[in-house]
Amino acid sequence: MPGAAPVSAWITAIEGTEVAGRVALVLALMAAVLHAVFGALQKGRHDPLLARGVIDAFYCLMAMPFALFVVPWPEPHMWPIFAGAFVIHVFYKWSTLAAYRRGAYTVVYPVMRGTGPLFAIIGAYLLFGETFAPLQWLGVAVLLAGLYGLAAYNMAHVTLDRDRLVPALGFALLTGLFVALYTTYDAYGIRATADPFTFLAWFFFIDGLLFPVLALRFYRRLPDRPPSGPLIARGLFGALVAFASFGSIMLATRLDNVGEAAVLRETSTVFAALIGWLFLGERVGPRRLALMGLIAAGAVIVELGG
Repeated sequence: MPGAAPVSAWITAIEGTEVAGRVALVLALMAAVLHAVFGALQKGRHDPLLARGVIDAFYCLMAMPFALFVVPWPEPHMWPIFAGAFVIHVFYKWSTLAAYRRGAYTVVYPVMRGTGPLFAIIGAYLLFGETFAPLQWLGVAVLLAGLYGLAAYNMAHVTLDRDRLVPALGFALLTGLFVALYTTYDAYGIRATADPFTFLAWFFFIDGLLFPVLALRFYRRLPDRPPSGPLIARGLFGALVAFASFGSIMLATRLDNVGEAAVLRETSTVFAALIGWLFLGERVGPRRLALMGLIAAGAVIVELGG
């Protein structure tokens, strides 16, 4: 990764300082915006498996030279960690694609993201000994009230694909559990190596190996194959977004509390609603906007209470 060495040295130098907390805040919020974009790219005009496969292929190929020739090679103890991350992300992607195939983006995305923070906080406590102040727990409660209020509203009012709504929300809930698992596990992984960019480069290289193969097999079986040009463009753009989104949240978890970073990233639900409304033609409405405001307010309370 160009310039990775000086950036890595700077990140290592500010760890444990007040500057690290401010940088982590910016990174977590940037990850929120970018993750909403990334989710919409998988839910757009192409089947989610096709979109995911092309995105993974591009970020695998883009990460490969950096992993092999630029960043320091992983320490021996990192290989089992990479293997665990690969397995967790395979199940995360599978459940995400299952949810996207069954439900509208603005319906399933809040549930996916809403399950993650609470379990990520618990995982961060068990793994890293992190704790939340009382005001921060209030913020978590407000954020979760907004997220699950949004899910309940969708259950009561959404009519499109109503017969598939319950399984869609079930897969979205399962995805949220995997979000919490990979957030905590990958935070452990990026802290276990001396150079954070070693983890990021090798993660993207290894993580992108499987789903391009699955997507290619699916593409070949389609009776009416979509044009490859727009799909390739989506994959290239999605890979760049994935680098920035995942890289931002992982660096945030290295610099500051994992739980806080996980909670702040879930403001992505607000950005997802805007994307669904502006680009996917999905209606939002004042009540859903109010619930999304609760999500944002909860994230602000968590940050102010820290």
